Amino acid sequence: MAGGKLSPRQKMINLMYLIFIAMLALNMSKEVLSAFGLMNEKLVESNESATVRNNQFFAGLEQQAQDQPEKYKPLRDQAAQISGYADVFNSYIADLKGQMTEKLDDATDYEIMDKGDFLDQQFFKGDILKPEGQEFLDKIAAFRSGVTQTLSENPGMKSISDDVQTKFSTNEVTNRDGNKVDWLHYHYKGFPLVASLTKLTQLQADVKTTESEVLSSMLAGKLKVEASLTNFEAIVVPDKTAFFSGENFTGKIILGRKDKTLRADKVVVNNRELASDAMKDGETILSFPAGAVGERDIKGQFTFKEGGEDVVIDFESSYAVVPKPNSAVIAADKMNVVYRNLPNPMTISIPGIPDNLVKASAPGLKKISGVGKYMMTPGNGKEVKITASGTLSDGFKVSSSQTFRIKDIPKPLATVRKESGFVKMPKSSLVKTTVRVELPDFLFDLKFNVKSFKVKVPGKATITVNGSKMNGQAQSAINGARVGDVIAIFDVKSSLVGVSGVQVKDASAVSIEIQ
Repeated sequence: MAGGKLSPRQKMINLMYLIFIAMLALNMSKEVLSAFGLMNEKLVESNESATVRNNQFFAGLEQQAQDQPEKYKPLRDQAAQISGYADVFNSYIADLKGQMTEKLDDATDYEIMDKGDFLDQQFFKGDILKPEGQEFLDKIAAFRSGVTQTLSENPGMKSISDDVQTKFSTNEVTNRDGNKVDWLHYHYKGFPLVASLTKLTQLQADVKTTESEVLSSMLAGKLKVEASLTNFEAIVVPDKTAFFSGENFTGKIILGRKDKTLRADKVVVNNRELASDAMKDGETILSFPAGAVGERDIKGQFTFKEGGEDVVIDFESSYAVVPKPNSAVIAADKMNVVYRNLPNPMTISIPGIPDNLVKASAPGLKKISGVGKYMMTPGNGKEVKITASGTLSDGFKVSSSQTFRIKDIPKPLATVRKESGFVKMPKSSLVKTTVRVELPDFLFDLKFNVKSFKVKVPGKATITVNGSKMNGQAQSAINGARVGDVIAIFDVKSSLVGVSGVQVKDASAVSIEIQ
């Protein structure tokens, strides 16, 4: 188009056509630019999470170095060196990214980041590398060589060191045409701003990943701090909660972070050092005379070696020595009466016998969660007998029973404004009031649902109302009442909320004098 003898007008047309084609080639899809921006945001978010994790890992290594400096201080020092290299390199990249976007009105408007002018001018002068471009390469090389040199002191880190060499290599790159291309030209020259920004964020992610791999390998994660012996708690676990006079106390002492391979160098209980065969499978087996009836203390110390020094863990507990019982103890949590068709909580136990070895039986009785806790739901009849039995550790059998009266729930009261019996109120309030059913001062906190009631206004026929609110007929009759008239609400029928099978008696009537 540009050759031959052309008129000035045709030359101008051809030039504009070339410019148009070039603009089409350079105008990247807005969706592609936005996709790069979204990827950059995800990487930034991931890097922030990685920073938190790395800080936690390093804090764990610091703690181990304080607890056991001979073992962990060299690793802590290596980790500090690598974190230092990472911080310097990451700060440099963050500053470079800030320069790339500082002149943009909106740093998140990725659709306008289709030009590569900034890094093209920052790193290159034509095809010649500028000092700023060489500085970028030097920063990568400083991080790469610093990390690999530090890791060379630890043979177990060779795989991480090799990965750093590969991941942060700036050697020449072979393009798809098979030609060798300078690394910086290949990755950053001529790319849209948002693409270069994303690549730099990915470089930061590689730095964070390297730091995380090093720290987690040195510490095997943050959990090593939590597993330190200083965090162990000694727990005395008796075989039962009470012992009889003349019996031996039996039980064991376990550590909160139990380890079958863990063995104390010395265990002292009540000023007496235990024999070595008392310690096995992470437990210390106890057996000694329980003593006289009453409260008894048990205390002592575990001694471990950690970092060449003794670590002492104190423990302290108590147990009760009680006389042998000859009968069971059965108590009703709601006095000595149980209510028909209601779940009545019961406590049934035999002193000296574990709860799982106590057997209790009665019609409507079942075991629930909790030591000695049962629920009794009696049906027909006037009485129910509960029997409890068990066997003591010496083979002595204990059995006892107790009879409880079965009663229906009392007749409830109808109330308006939470008042029962005789109430004074304006008729304007009565037409809006809610009729309720209550059992004041009853042992159970029962809730009632009012199904229907009747209203009698002087001089009017009795009105039946369904539900708990006055219907239109009742409101009209009440509005016709005079001051001093007494309106009766009676025959109030209700049911229990959340409890089935209980027949509720009609509630006592309530009378309202109109004011």
